Amino acid sequence: MQTISDHRHGGGRALTLAFLAAVIEGFDLQAAGVAAPKLVPAFALTPQQVGLFFSAATFGLIFGALAGGRIADAWGRRAGLVISLVTFGVFSIATAYAASFEQLVAMRFLTGVGLGGALPNLVNIAAESAQPKDRGKAVAIMYAGVPLGGAIASGVSILGLHGGDWQTIFLVGGVMPLVLAPFIHGLLPPLAVVKDQVASAGNALAKVFAPGTLMTTVTLWLSFFLGLVVVYLLLNWMPQLLVSRGLERSEASTVQILFNIGGVLGSLVGGRMLDRPRPAIPVALCFAAAGAALLMLAMLPANLGLMLLGGALVGGAILCVQAILYGVAPQCYPFEIRGTGVGTAVAVGRLGSIVGPLLAGGLVAAGFTPSNVMMSLVPITLAAGLTTVVLLVRRRAAAPAPA
Repeated sequence: MQTISDHRHGGGRALTLAFLAAVIEGFDLQAAGVAAPKLVPAFALTPQQVGLFFSAATFGLIFGALAGGRIADAWGRRAGLVISLVTFGVFSIATAYAASFEQLVAMRFLTGVGLGGALPNLVNIAAESAQPKDRGKAVAIMYAGVPLGGAIASGVSILGLHGGDWQTIFLVGGVMPLVLAPFIHGLLPPLAVVKDQVASAGNALAKVFAPGTLMTTVTLWLSFFLGLVVVYLLLNWMPQLLVSRGLERSEASTVQILFNIGGVLGSLVGGRMLDRPRPAIPVALCFAAAGAALLMLAMLPANLGLMLLGGALVGGAILCVQAILYGVAPQCYPFEIRGTGVGTAVAVGRLGSIVGPLLAGGLVAAGFTPSNVMMSLVPITLAAGLTTVVLLVRRRAAAPAPA
């Protein structure tokens, strides 16, 4: 029977595989946006249909995160990740062959289920591949793959490398996880759990909401929700907000790439802050820096050079704090319910990813300027920082969770 310590001997290999899977995840999350300029006229989609198409994957992510977290606890992290990769690979390819709007939405929803299932498993694989003192850094390295994959997808769009049609991006996004899945299955050390450690689905949820962990769970959920409100508002609306301030659309897309590249570097910084002996103060400073970066971007003039710098700094700061949240989550629960705990937190966070774009749309409709919209994110970011610091202080005061 393999143990957790056996698993850590292959920690470097496990982290490399998790990073590659995260890059593919980031690429596939951006695929719909890359395909949209060609896909929308091909199907003569109305704005409402375009919104539904984009939202379908997001709703799938919620269900996938819940299922992926449960599979991680019941069948192991490796099985959970392989199932998720195959799921979003198959349905991404199926998206390329959709013949109607209804098929597009259904395939994108099912792709989202696979994408959502992958993330709790990736977080847990990364955390469990490292010693406790390095877990934040390990999760941050894995998470850095997501904005890197997004930057690659955006670069493919700008350079016109996706074949001049809308299907190719989904085909490539589907083949990559199917190619990686056998390597995950063959090379990732399995992490078996002794039978009497495996909590049933109901029992696992009961432990997540037990009196001793309820406050931790609620605080973690609130942090994830607020954090993803900010991230997804920026991912969905920043190009449009920049264009409305005077930038060309191609320039705004370039700023978005710099946002993702800054996020790669920021993720790595966040992991290092989380692994410090007393992380609460450096983590609080990271959230304060994120708020300051948003203010700076809101006040910058519509100059491309300044906006490129601002976009990179905002991406670095915002995804730095997001990496911190993903690093904290697996440290909040004991091993036997860690998948369920992380999966539910990720699912609640995805609700924030729905609210963020809707919030921006509501603010713009109410007459908010692009600068005002950016500034409105500052208190949300600081609130997420406050709940995260509370979480870290509580975790430090409590006994450490068993590995």
